[in-house]
Amino acid sequence: MTDPLARPCTAFEGQRLLRAGSLVEVALAVRDATARAPDAPLLVFDDATGRVVDLDLRGSEAELIERLSQPAALAGRASRPPARQDAASAEPRGRGRPKLGVVAREVTLLPRHWEWLAAQPGGASAALRRLVEEARRSDGPHQRRRAAQEAAYRFLSALAGDLPGYEEACRALFADDRPGFERQIAGWPADLRAYAVRLAFAGGARHDPAGAPVEQA
Repeated sequence: MTDPLARPCTAFEGQRLLRAGSLVEVALAVRDATARAPDAPLLVFDDATGRVVDLDLRGSEAELIERLSQPAALAGRASRPPARQDAASAEPRGRGRPKLGVVAREVTLLPRHWEWLAAQPGGASAALRRLVEEARRSDGPHQRRRAAQEAAYRFLSALAGDLPGYEEACRALFADDRPGFERQIAGWPADLRAYAVRLAFAGGARHDPAGAPVEQA
């Protein structure tokens, strides 16, 4: 399981980069900034999704770290296997091939589909598994591209919605037009611009050990 404290995040104070790094590093920097200026406009973003990360900064540093180390409730629900799978895994294992973690589900197909599947090596189930794996591999780049666009859009919506060229930049983003995107945001604050480009076109923001954006060749 991934350590929640190590999740890459980036904090902005207004439109200026405050800190980038692991969640715990960013949270402690935000806590210090809040102590210096309680009304500072601070936002923390998840580098993988562009979503705003809500932080509970109350209590001591140790208490803050303890809260951050707990997986989110939603992640806990999402990781729970289906009840049907739990029941299947609890059944005593008999003779024959070992269970491989497969789960039975109903599939509705036309007769010609069943005929084709039945003629494939290994039978219908093996053929369906191969088809799913092939589709996952072929769709991977497209899905990653779409995820990067959505991450950048979430960030832009939260921090750049009032800036000139915002709507045009969003259109260029979803058109996968990097030159057009960079042209529309050329006049934006440098930190905001750099983070937006990395979310949109570099598969997530990257930073040097000091937390500054890393230029992409």
